[in-house]
Amino acid sequence: MNRATVVAEALDLLDEVGLDTVSTRRLAKRLGVEQPSLYYHFKTKKDLLTAMAEAAMAPHADEALPSSGDDWRTWFLQNSRSFRHTLLMRRDGARLHAGSTPTGDLDRIRRKMAFLVASGVPERDAQTAMLATGRFTVGCVLEEQADLGAPAAEDLPDDVPVLPHEEAFEAGLALILGGLDRRTEAAASSSRA
Repeated sequence: MNRATVVAEALDLLDEVGLDTVSTRRLAKRLGVEQPSLYYHFKTKKDLLTAMAEAAMAPHADEALPSSGDDWRTWFLQNSRSFRHTLLMRRDGARLHAGSTPTGDLDRIRRKMAFLVASGVPERDAQTAMLATGRFTVGCVLEEQADLGAPAAEDLPDDVPVLPHEEAFEAGLALILGGLDRRTEAAASSSRA
């Protein structure tokens, strides 16, 4: 048993029982070991959850980084969609990710930020947009993953607006991108003046 095996089994357990039911006791039983042996790899359950969150984000972290010839708007949309898709790949993926710190991904985040700034996006706006979009995406996925027992759209009053989750995500993402695009254009115009 190694660290990677423990994390992989923990993620499989997450998919089977959900975040509220994942425990080191259950994980140890699944692995056929005594619970204290897990502490050799992870000092606390929080450490285990952090490692699980990082591993769960691997599909997004493995996406190609933007290159200088890419259109920043297209990349921004694709990056956000990839993040959403990755969160949806795991049961309670958004809850697992929420509050985690992407320490293993800091270099990639810096490179993404550098790409946006090199593309003309003001640095502060790029930082704010990436943070806001990340939180928006996590919130959208939290709602989507919690929606399993919600009433169907046809069971709601006619004056309650209902958008399918992906459509609502895309609409909000377009608003964020539109605002960022306008601020970027305004900054470019003022620097030319």
